[in-house]
Parts: sequence; structure tokens; C-alpha cells
Amino acid sequence: MIVSSLLLLLVLGVPIAAAFALIVMANAEAWNIDPFSLAAMPFDTVSNFSLLAIPLFLLVGELMNRGGLVRQLTSVCDLFMSRIRAPMGHIMVMASALMGAITGSSVATVAAIGGTVGAEMRQRGYSSGYTAALNAASGLLGVLIPPSIPLILYGAIVGVSITNLFIASIVPGILTIIVFSFIHSILSKRVLPKGQEVLSESVAKERAERAATSKSTVLVRALPALMLPILVLGGIYSGVFTATEAASIAGVYALAVTILSRQASASDLKKILEHAALASAAILAIIAFTSIFNRAMILEQIPQSITQVATTFTADPLLFLLVVNVALLLIGMFMETNAATLLMGPLLAPAAMSYGIDPVHFGVMLVTNIEIGLLTPPLAANLYVAQRTNNARLTDMFGYVMWFLLGTLFMLAMITYIPALTTWYQYL
Repeated sequence: MIVSSLLLLLVLGVPIAAAFALIVMANAEAWNIDPFSLAAMPFDTVSNFSLLAIPLFLLVGELMNRGGLVRQLTSVCDLFMSRIRAPMGHIMVMASALMGAITGSSVATVAAIGGTVGAEMRQRGYSSGYTAALNAASGLLGVLIPPSIPLILYGAIVGVSITNLFIASIVPGILTIIVFSFIHSILSKRVLPKGQEVLSESVAKERAERAATSKSTVLVRALPALMLPILVLGGIYSGVFTATEAASIAGVYALAVTILSRQASASDLKKILEHAALASAAILAIIAFTSIFNRAMILEQIPQSITQVATTFTADPLLFLLVVNVALLLIGMFMETNAATLLMGPLLAPAAMSYGIDPVHFGVMLVTNIEIGLLTPPLAANLYVAQRTNNARLTDMFGYVMWFLLGTLFMLAMITYIPALTTWYQYL
């Protein structure tokens, strides 16, 4: 009843944070929740040190997008992939992966890469529909490639090591890159004239100039951008600093590079900070009010009830994972990724652990499943951002998006039923 009421509010268009707050306030007396505690609980939740990484990574994404660092990353990708057939699609996938390795945000990755690589893809003969579809799908790498904001949320609310979650998502992220590149290789024969990219005079001239430039020169120019993922991921995995500390260091680094390279004026920096602040406020508001909802669920022993029902329904963990995946796919269609992670993580993780399922493995599976909702209407945030960024129509995108959606579902099945893809680090 509670979850159905929540879903009804979301379908009616009530803001996510407000929907969670309304549900709790309407049932506060029945749940024996002191109304005066409702003010302190959200603040205590967002004061979590781990969550500070979210606004910092979003700031890094804004600085990279507006400070020219994204263009440097795409130039490096183009340098090593220009000899491959239909290279721009592969560059879209790789640039999205690099962007995701810095920002941890899927929507931010779609907006940044769509505005740079997407524009060049259209110049080379790709239709707007296909470009937008590939852009939307590749944006999922912003969640799969660590660091990942949903994984930070899952780790913080379930009590799992965020560093272990990041390590666990490396192999699934790499395999997803391979799957998307394979799908692009097949579809490019259909969407391009004679299966080859069309080079305008300006593009041909630019490619000739790039060919005349040594690879070392291109790499040196892109060194500031390439150092960022190395700094973030290297510091986290080596144990030098936490994910939150890595986010703060990345923010300072990106800001310094943007200022020193004179890629942004004072007014640009103001807009960058405003956009990052607004995006952060939206996510943190959701976190704040879902914390009240999750606390109410715990007081009502909903997770324990779910665990009891699940274990009564089946003793087979494989069947349990199948049922959970179907449920999460449906929830991802109607709920924002971060909100769904915050809601379903603490509800389902205890049940998963009762089956002996590793919480890190379950977290990667859960986040991978929910982020598929970024491609499935009615929510489908990636589709709408890619449509707007690439000037495409949704009807022109759907035929191509389905192929990438199937690829993502294939990866979900692999992650779900081959735990070694996420728990490999435990055997080292």
C-alpha cells in the first residue's frame, strides 16, 4: 500500500523528494514517528561525509564540460581509433567511459559527450536518431564505470565499502564498453552510407592536420584531462584517499586547470557553480527525504517482512535474483535512479544477504538494473537529454535504443548470475 501510494504520487508528477516526505508525514502517527524528529533526520543524513562526494563530482563534470577538458579526451580517443571503421561511434563509447570515470553521473555524461562527439557524428553522416540513441546508451557508462554516484549512495545507506563497490564495477564496466562497441560495429553498416563515415572538407582537413601531428603532441596537450581519472581512481584504489577526498582533489584540480587554461571567464565559473549547486541540491533533497521514508520502513520492519516473504516464496537464490531483477526493471521505469537506489537498497539488501549473496555483488547488480530505467520510458532521463542535445526525435531513436537496451540486459544477466565478475578482487 505504501509503495503503491508512492508510485502513484510519482506518476502524477509530484517531485520525488516531496513524494517521500508526504508519505511519511501522512503516516507519521500510524508509524509512531515523532513529527519533531522529521526536521533533524534529513539534515543528519545529508551530513554523511561519504555523500559530500556527490556535489564535488558533479562540479568536476561541469568544469570538464565547460572548461574544454572533454574535447581533450575525445581528441585522444580519436587519435587511437581513427583507423577503425566507423570510428566516431567507438569514440562516443570510449569518451563516455572516460567521462564516467571522472563524474560518476550518467546524465552529466550524456550532456557533455552529446554536445561534443554527437555534433561531430552528425557531420560525418550519422542520423540524429542514431547519434542520440548511442549517446543515451553510452551515458549508462557514467554509472557503471567507477566512481558512480548511485554506488556511493548504496554503499552509504547499506553500510558497504564504497571502494569495494568501485572495484567490483570495473569488470562489468569494461565488458559493457565492449558490448556497446560491438553493437555499434553492426549497426553502423545500416545507418551509414555504404557503411562508411562521410568526411566533409573541414573534417578531412582536421583529420589530416591531426595525422600530421605526432601522437606524443596530442597526448601532451590532453595530459591535463588524462591525469584526472588517473588521479581519482589511482588514489582511491591505492588507498591514498577515500572516494570523498578524491572528489575534492578532482574538483580543485579541474578548477585549477580551467582557470590556468583560460577556458572559462568569471561569469562562466559562476554559471558552472550554479549548475553544479542546483544538480547537487536536487539529488541531496531526494536523499534527505528518502532517509525519513527508509527509517519508517525499518521501524515498521518492512525489510524483515520482505526477507521473510522472499525466503518463504523460494529457497533458491537464483530464482530470488530473477524476481528481484524483474521488480527493479519495473521500478526503474518510474523512479529516478538515485531515489530508487536509496529506496530499494536497504529494503532488498538484507533479503539478499539472507540467501548468502554478497552485498557488494548485489549492489552492483541493483544499480546496473535500476540505471536501465534511464533508457526505458516514461522516466528515461538519458533519452530526453540525448534527444535535446542531438536535436533528434524520440521516434527516430527507439529503433536503435532497443539494440543497446538488449545489450545492457545481457550484461545484467551476466552480472547477476556470474558473481565472479564483481567479486574477483576477493580472490587476489
